[in-house]
Amino acid sequence: MSAAAEPTAAPEPRPVVIRRLGVADAERYRAFRLAALRAAPTAFTSSYEEERARPMAATLRRLAGAEEGPGALLGAFGEDGALLGTAGLSVPERRQERHKATLYGMAVARATAGRGIGRALVERALRTAEEDRRLRQVLLTVSAGNEPAVRLYTSCGFEVWGREPRAVLVGRRAVVKLHMVRLLD
Repeated sequence: MSAAAEPTAAPEPRPVVIRRLGVADAERYRAFRLAALRAAPTAFTSSYEEERARPMAATLRRLAGAEEGPGALLGAFGEDGALLGTAGLSVPERRQERHKATLYGMAVARATAGRGIGRALVERALRTAEEDRRLRQVLLTVSAGNEPAVRLYTSCGFEVWGREPRAVLVGRRAVVKLHMVRLLD
């Protein structure tokens, strides 16, 4: 007589910590960003080649500005300290544009796709924006055809308000960008 095998439970997802990136994260951030640009060249307005050619000082300036300014550059870290995802929130300095922020640089390591890291980053960026009482909306662009990203942003309350043909040229390939907005009030 044999006992029936008990079903094995799916492993619990490992905890992810989301926090602001700072200058101490420069090497990890740069490596992650370069990998994201190489893996998905049509998803970003920056190219791998451009970003690789920039000196580390440029990365340090970006991170220092994110530490000090009204925006944020967020990182999702695994329990081993690996950077699994990033999302930035930039705020214009001009007074008449100071009511809006732009979500940028959203990327999640392919090996961790489906774990909710992208959603956690977007939600944290939105909470950061809501904490700044001057902000009234968050904008972003996403490449047309990137349906997982469009679904994520839509489920987080973003709406498409425009479509820009040939927004980015990757080699000879024209990429359409969808412009999305999430109103905060």
